[in-house]
Amino acid sequence: MSVQTVRNADLIVINARVLTMDAARPSAEAVAIRDGLIAAVGDKTEIEALRGPDTKVIDARGGSVVPGFIEAHMHLFSGAAELAHLQLFGLHGFEALRDAVHAYAASRPDAKMIVGQGADYTILGGERVTRHHLDAIIPDRPFLMAAPDHHTMWANTRALEMAGVLHGRELTPGNEIVMGADGLAEGELRENEAFNPVLKLAGEGRVRLGLSTGGEPDPVPNAEERAGDRAIMRRGLDWCARHGITSVQNMDGNYYQLELLSEIEAEGDLICRVQVPFHYKNFMTIDMLDKASDMAARYKGEWLSSGVVKLFYDGVLDSWTAVMLEPYADRPDWVGEPLFSPEEFKRLAVEIDRRGLQIAVHSIGDGATRAVLDGYEAAQKANGLRDSRHRVEHVEVTTAADIKRFVDLGVIASMQPPHPPGAMSFPLEPTVTRIGRERWAYAYPTRTLLDAGAHVVFASDWPVAPIDPILGMQAAMLRKPWADDMPDQSVSLRQALAGYTVEGAYAGFMEDRKGRLKPGFLGDLVVLSADIEATDPAVLHEVRPVITICGGRVTYQA
Repeated sequence: MSVQTVRNADLIVINARVLTMDAARPSAEAVAIRDGLIAAVGDKTEIEALRGPDTKVIDARGGSVVPGFIEAHMHLFSGAAELAHLQLFGLHGFEALRDAVHAYAASRPDAKMIVGQGADYTILGGERVTRHHLDAIIPDRPFLMAAPDHHTMWANTRALEMAGVLHGRELTPGNEIVMGADGLAEGELRENEAFNPVLKLAGEGRVRLGLSTGGEPDPVPNAEERAGDRAIMRRGLDWCARHGITSVQNMDGNYYQLELLSEIEAEGDLICRVQVPFHYKNFMTIDMLDKASDMAARYKGEWLSSGVVKLFYDGVLDSWTAVMLEPYADRPDWVGEPLFSPEEFKRLAVEIDRRGLQIAVHSIGDGATRAVLDGYEAAQKANGLRDSRHRVEHVEVTTAADIKRFVDLGVIASMQPPHPPGAMSFPLEPTVTRIGRERWAYAYPTRTLLDAGAHVVFASDWPVAPIDPILGMQAAMLRKPWADDMPDQSVSLRQALAGYTVEGAYAGFMEDRKGRLKPGFLGDLVVLSADIEATDPAVLHEVRPVITICGGRVTYQA
């Protein structure tokens, strides 16, 4: 044990199976926290020696104690708002959809629009959803439902009419209102520009600004609206804490989110550490990066920070909006349209890197990943080598040639264990057919990247997938190949846990302060209901956070 000069701890956790993630002392029985930091890690007797009359004592009852989970890719504000929406994740069949919509709509007679979340692309089996299906369910009120990936939404005729898009509208590349033979919108809306006018009807525009435009609310919210938005943000923070999350790397952002979180922090209610990026959109000009630099300069604390620029290079596989090197297996004339040209992205990467900011780019297809890595390489050549830790978000399809480039360029692969079809709740189709068997070997290549020596950080992309890191760990451990001759992409328990702790700290340039339980590190930890090392991975989902501690403060207790 490393004992500091302190005699009494503010809080101790005893009778635990401590997984420290610290190679110098991988396991222990107890942990002590003082002044928000880990004071000591050791056996029960050693830690009990730091107990004073005012020390809070937590008995882990033989459960695992692990570093606080770091959620490295999520959407806090919009995810929190969506907790109140109709949840369709895992629901299938027209009758089941009809019954769920009717029950939800009846419970909200005054809602401006009925909004559903998590509708599988195959919610109606092999039949594509159209506005006519939704009209048969709810014709007289505007209705919109989103796919789990939030890159495709489906609207009924009433919603399309009210939003003024029933007859289509001009969109930039990468966005599409699917049109029917009758010259009217079919109801399927692909990407933000297509569905934002409809989504706006719900009256929740501010929660999505950091994702849809990267801009600020206009008009400026009044005091009541601002208080309501803080309440939504608090709901999201509480949802994180109850799942053992102590740090969040948000993947959309604007000043407004930072201001709300700063106000919550001033009130003493910021119960997770949050990093909010500047979201650069393809309609912006490069001088807008001044805002990113200003956000980074103004917000750089341990509880609230910026310093990252987030971009989207492409869309998703299921709507053919991901950018591929070769045509889709089920659409042989199409590779997708990038949101930036390769040369455009190179110029952006060079400028963002020159400013000393980290870059995180949504890159699903192998064509997108190739272009983003090319941009990072261009930045290194232009600005010189530095510890940039730029990120590729998702890496759902890549190539053998580009695997090695992650290591050579020092690029972080940000991956989501719940996302591979069949790994958790996402169905195999249409994704695996769309990718094509010849690309399966390098689809969602978690273990391939780890074996190559790349830094791989884990997350959920909530609300795209359930936020629960334990479910994510289980998905990563139990993942099965789509065919016997494909590489095994599953990982060990320690690798899965590292993805949610050590690697998350590294991605946030905080590996010297976070992600491990060792003296001097931040007092962020989770007490679990069982010993995860002794738990069969098949039932790992039954293990629950019992207590979450962030900065030495209990932020959740079951």
